[in-house]
Amino acid sequence: MKFGSVTDPSSIDFSLPKTPSATLELLKEHQSDEPFEVYVGCAKWNKKELKGFYPRGTKDELAYYATKFNSIELNATFYNSPSKDQVETWKDKTGKDFKFFPKIPQSISHYGRLLNTDEKVKAFVDATVLFEDKLGMAFLQMHDNYKPKDFDRLDSFLKNFPAGYPLAVELRNESWFADKEVAERYYALLEKTDKTNVIVDTAGRRDLLHMRLTTPIAFVRYVGANAPSDYTRLDEWIARISEWRKAGLQKLYFFIHQNMEEESPLLADHFIKLINKTFGLNLKLPNGDKLF
Repeated sequence: MKFGSVTDPSSIDFSLPKTPSATLELLKEHQSDEPFEVYVGCAKWNKKELKGFYPRGTKDELAYYATKFNSIELNATFYNSPSKDQVETWKDKTGKDFKFFPKIPQSISHYGRLLNTDEKVKAFVDATVLFEDKLGMAFLQMHDNYKPKDFDRLDSFLKNFPAGYPLAVELRNESWFADKEVAERYYALLEKTDKTNVIVDTAGRRDLLHMRLTTPIAFVRYVGANAPSDYTRLDEWIARISEWRKAGLQKLYFFIHQNMEEESPLLADHFIKLINKTFGLNLKLPNGDKLF
């Protein structure tokens, strides 16, 4: 993942911004005694990207991946909207507790830019609902040149998106967050339509660490820099997630990326160990007791 990459990670201040009061207020409205639901995964299961992760002779990469992780950020659906048969095939290769987080196709987000996309949205939703209990949450990622001048287009898209289908939104253009009035209008739209605000932690775009939750769900896309700081950054995330959990956070969806993706499972293993220890969970460990 090259978005937000930098040549010298040591020059970046990786500290997390303070949690906005609006986030804490929203979480407190959703406090409950329900168990903490946590899903951690990578972006892909492709053997080429995750070189060294699969044992020699592995014939089905997704089936093996699902024995080591409880979720996948399904970037494959960004390039081609899946057929119903494809979704059924993926679903049948994974265990009952596994969840998919499919990315809205680029034909809707990047090429269509949210205009005249009803039929494409319907095809995507009709296929991916066949994941059934294994559907986590889809996410819409807009091109970084998508600006607030097209707010009304986003407003219409989200208000008309199929009711009951879980959706998160990631906006990348800096103008959405540089102007407080624009940002607050955007957050209000997400809250009104019950859409989850994606947080991106990447070296070159610290403005995407808005830390603003619009549902009691934290959807975090964490991008390492293939540097030692990748691990210490995760320590701070554990502290922040603990703060949010105490305030009322119900679910955490945390996806690990690296500029060189083959290191993603190692970083994810470190994070999952911290999660398990901090919250008394027993999530699968992708590395186990071996080094790869």
